[in-house]
Amino acid sequence: MPAALRVTLWNEYVHEQLVEQVRQIYPQGMHAVWAESLKRQLGNDVTIHTATLDEPEHGLTDEVLAQTDVLTWWGHAAHERVSDAVVDRVQKRVWQGMGLVALHSAHNSKIFKKLMGTSCMLRWREAAEKERVWIVNPSHPIVAGFTEECFELPNVEMYGEFFDIPTPDELFTISWFEGGEVFRSGCTWRRGKGKVVYFSPGHETFPIYYDPNIQRILAGCVRFAAPTGGTYHGEGRNIPAPLAPIEAEHVVDESLHRAK
Repeated sequence: MPAALRVTLWNEYVHEQLVEQVRQIYPQGMHAVWAESLKRQLGNDVTIHTATLDEPEHGLTDEVLAQTDVLTWWGHAAHERVSDAVVDRVQKRVWQGMGLVALHSAHNSKIFKKLMGTSCMLRWREAAEKERVWIVNPSHPIVAGFTEECFELPNVEMYGEFFDIPTPDELFTISWFEGGEVFRSGCTWRRGKGKVVYFSPGHETFPIYYDPNIQRILAGCVRFAAPTGGTYHGEGRNIPAPLAPIEAEHVVDESLHRAK
């Protein structure tokens, strides 16, 4: 029997403590809603750990990350409070194969921008307008099981193009808003051995993470981002001369190639 997928749900967990409107929607934090949803959908196939900004090392110690297959990330009000050392630690684990699922305003998080290498900025408007989420790649595993072509969210924050990200490896959703904007709302990339997913619906002042379609896609993101493939060789490796396919007289003094 395969081991359960080990998921760490990272939530900044600032709005829920400081803003009454958000606290009423998510009294135990958004991460509690994600945890319940993933456990209900994935059952014994997943183990859940949660971490928040104010924990030591933001709850993302070397030990925690070593026991994490997929890390979800939600942040908004306190991106700059995230330690650069922790960001570097997470980046290294993604290169090694850990999946990262960046949610909503995590587009502006240090870790997402570090992995993308761009500003990751966009246009936005908070006007409680309708969003229509179109499934543009019905064969993608993140949206497996969807029979409808789109679904609607009645009240959201608009995110619009231009979205300053590298061209995604894959798009699985595009969103349309009442104001006419469109947005690449579901994207994937590979970084090192790790898979990175961005999924935008999830503004804190609306109960978006209770929506069954959003919960289904979040579970799909987690499943998709799970580590796959062979051994990771992301660091330089010297191949000893006896194993190199060259004649002995052409072997160069290896001392000339040692790291300085």
